[in-house]
Amino acid sequence: MPVPTARTRRPAVTIVTLALAGAVVWLTLTAGNPFPPRAITMATGPPGSAFAEFGARYREVLRRSGVDVRLVPTHGGVENLERLRDPRSGVSVAFVESGITSPERSPDLVSLGAISVEPLWLFFRSGIQIGAPGALAGKRLSIEPEGSGTRTLALRLLALNGVKDSSLRLFGFPPARAADALMRGELDGVAMLTSLRSPVVRRLLVADGVRLLGYPRADAYVALFPSLTKVVLPAGVADLARNIPPQDVPLLASEASLVVRRNLHPALHYLLLEAASEIHGGPEIFQPAGRYPAAEAVDLPLSEQARQFYHSGLPFAYRTLPLWLAGMTERFLILLIPLLVVMFPLLRLVPALYGYIVEHRIYSLYGQLRVLEREMEETERGPALQPIALALEDLSRRASHLSVPLMFSQRLFILKSHIALTRAEVEKRRRAGPADEPAAPAEERPEVGWPELPRAR
Repeated sequence: MPVPTARTRRPAVTIVTLALAGAVVWLTLTAGNPFPPRAITMATGPPGSAFAEFGARYREVLRRSGVDVRLVPTHGGVENLERLRDPRSGVSVAFVESGITSPERSPDLVSLGAISVEPLWLFFRSGIQIGAPGALAGKRLSIEPEGSGTRTLALRLLALNGVKDSSLRLFGFPPARAADALMRGELDGVAMLTSLRSPVVRRLLVADGVRLLGYPRADAYVALFPSLTKVVLPAGVADLARNIPPQDVPLLASEASLVVRRNLHPALHYLLLEAASEIHGGPEIFQPAGRYPAAEAVDLPLSEQARQFYHSGLPFAYRTLPLWLAGMTERFLILLIPLLVVMFPLLRLVPALYGYIVEHRIYSLYGQLRVLEREMEETERGPALQPIALALEDLSRRASHLSVPLMFSQRLFILKSHIALTRAEVEKRRRAGPADEPAAPAEERPEVGWPELPRAR
């Protein structure tokens, strides 16, 4: 087998490092979903709702980063939740009200935090008196379609007050259609769970012949349903000139969360959170500036990226690099750190292993030299030493072609010197025939020594 030379040899540490770095790069580029998608599908809500308005804003903000948001109108939070649960729907992001799911029922979903507060608005015709729950009997009330958070919460509150839905004429109109029907007198009342940003809510607050009902027992509802909160709409906030509403109105509200599928690319978690800060971070009637988005896992746990975002902000890579490169960088570091834990002890072991291999090559030649010395001592003088001389010549040639690092060069030099001394002794004995003067006793002859090798520093 040819002996490697200094020109062809590569340091073992470099080879191992390059191999492991190549493995990290390969895993980064191939394992899982390394590149964030360029398009996502978001379930929003019915036309005229705050969810629909939010969806349009998210599409606008994410377009700046090169991500296309495909909006899917729905009946509301309940339908949004069902679409998120179904991986075949293609929906990976949606708005969901609190109190309609749990980690056990939605194990594949995580929250990016609460984004807004949504009051349950009750608008009635001005001429209708609602003094007690029984006064609702026979009234025409729209509580939005099946699949909406409004319908779920309204039916729950009606049942809590002992009102059977069979005593009402319930309709499932979307918010915009329900508002038109209410103002035309085709409905007696409308319930909708949505933000004050909803265009329909703003229109009904100042509409003639329509009034907003409050919840005098709001604190009792909150005590019974901890997922609800109490908010107060200040008097005159809708129209100061006309003093609409004429007095403070206590309302029940539910927090809305931005919910995603657990397998959504981590880079999009950060992108959505950054967009949420821009869209929902401003002040409103029911919230001070900076209140949302908030690290409140109402029904579902926060994603790992959301916890990091609320704890320390956007990671450095996402603040300074393009989206796809930031995602790759984060993924590379996640894979590299565990490998470094393995590589560090390995890189310390490699030099020792390499030194052992080099020493073994030198000592193997020394072993062969000792065998030849022993044969020289046992062989008579004269031509009989010729095979030993040839073997020593071959051994000298192999030692000359042996390439070792600089730190082992002294050992190799001693080996070559020892071989040269032994060859000289063999040549001397070979030329001295059997008739020559007998050699001195062994104890008086100079011994071709086995010098002690210096240890590597």
